[in-house]
Amino acid sequence: MSVTAKIHIEHENLALVPTLRTLSDVNIRVITEGTTAPGATNFPFLIEYHDRAELESHLDDDPTVEGYELVDWTDDTGIYYIAHTSETLLISTPVTEVNGFLVNTETKGNGWLARLLLPNRAALNTIWEFATDNDMSFEIIEIYGNDDAGTDTSYGLTDEQMAALKTAYRKGYFGEPREISLDEVAAEMDLSSTAMSGRLRRGMRNLVGATIIDVEEE
Repeated sequence: MSVTAKIHIEHENLALVPTLRTLSDVNIRVITEGTTAPGATNFPFLIEYHDRAELESHLDDDPTVEGYELVDWTDDTGIYYIAHTSETLLISTPVTEVNGFLVNTETKGNGWLARLLLPNRAALNTIWEFATDNDMSFEIIEIYGNDDAGTDTSYGLTDEQMAALKTAYRKGYFGEPREISLDEVAAEMDLSSTAMSGRLRRGMRNLVGATIIDVEEE
């Protein structure tokens, strides 16, 4: 079953992140194309900034930018074709390799917020492994199956986090008073207490982020 996932990624070598970090009020969005060739490093971007000269000065100094071409500039908004250096990290690389699509990609905070259309959950895991191998911050904000988007929402939780939270809940870990200790609920899942604690903490963080906090307004 295909899945749609919204993720947030951060790393200093991600495309245009050096410019993003030095121009705090710049907004950048990848312009979606019909096709993306595997290994492509040249993409169209829509960039909103009040000073074209200052923006291009930062693009000149950005180590992820090999070169750029201005297509249009209107009302503090420019459309650029930007070529990236070989050292640049591109999330499009693993997405394309798993036959996925970048539906929407825009800057958020010090990184990129992306909505992905993927053939299955295994494809998302492959992208997560790519991020982990490159020391990239990778947060799943939401994920749902496209065959039944209304009922298969996992609220940004991995399968492991979902299992940990369900086990802890059913065994009374969240009860008041608590009916089971962290060590005991960890033993139920054959995990160390440290691993269980981390899994619960990350799971609850993703759950809150997907249900209470509006990340796009954060």
